[in-house]
Amino acid sequence: MGSTAEEGNGTTPRPGARKPNLGPKAGPANRRALIAAAREVFHDEGFGAPLSAVAKRAGVGQGSLYRHFPDRMALAVAVFDENLAQAEERMDAPDATLDAFFDVISAQALGSTAMIEAIASHRDDERAVVLSTRLGRIVEHLREREVAAGRVAAHVTADDIVVGVSMLGLVVAQAPEADRERVSAQARAILHAAFAAS
Repeated sequence: MGSTAEEGNGTTPRPGARKPNLGPKAGPANRRALIAAAREVFHDEGFGAPLSAVAKRAGVGQGSLYRHFPDRMALAVAVFDENLAQAEERMDAPDATLDAFFDVISAQALGSTAMIEAIASHRDDERAVVLSTRLGRIVEHLREREVAAGRVAAHVTADDIVVGVSMLGLVVAQAPEADRERVSAQARAILHAAFAAS
């Protein structure tokens, strides 16, 4: 029989193939693979998808999944943590605007609708609260810069923008897939008009 990718011929294992056991040093790579797999599986099958499907797509055993993420919510939080890191990086640019921030949130919502619904339904979870606090810091920094530049009205608060972010994420998440791009553009236009300096 011919050699397979898993038998060590130096090629990349096919998706879903079990990785060789490399012990503790495989931990960081397994965690990254699990987060990427969770994003895909929850997007494709919803937040209630079997966690075994996440492990299989990541190419790791279920024991490895539970070592990194003891429950379903932990996976959702990990995905959103990555989303926030991306948003922080984009918003650190000196020319970043509130419209660009809404674009980032919308793009993440389009790819992570199940995650948004999960976080929204667990608002009192300590892990979700930490993410909300982090989002608030990003928004406050951006609001101050946008008000100073005359693009956002001075009466707009960071809380107003956070509510706008939540509304945008949920309206996109709850729209039929075929309508999400249109709904996203419509919602962003409404938010722009609501927050713009006169």
